[in-house]
Amino acid sequence: MFPALVIGTAVATEKHPSLDGWKLLVVQPMTAAGEPDGDPQLAIDPHEAGRGDWVIVCNEGKAAREIIGQDTTPARWFVLGVMDEEQQPKAKTGKKN
Repeated sequence: MFPALVIGTAVATEKHPSLDGWKLLVVQPMTAAGEPDGDPQLAIDPHEAGRGDWVIVCNEGKAAREIIGQDTTPARWFVLGVMDEEQQPKAKTGKKN
């Protein structure tokens, strides 16, 4: 599990059938100090997070397959929940924290 900052959404005219109906977010994994940690990732979102929100993400493929309900999904990253303001790292990105 990692803290991440939602930096956008993704729209696809064609995608794997298992992803139909799922909101896709572009999230930037962050350290506890609010520094970017690696490359942005595409995550499925069952929690209605939006740009600028801090979320907890997981990159466990088996858990993503269970959430989606299909063993053949290519999804790996997913949003576990939206962080409360007092839980958010103090971002050094200039974006909402």
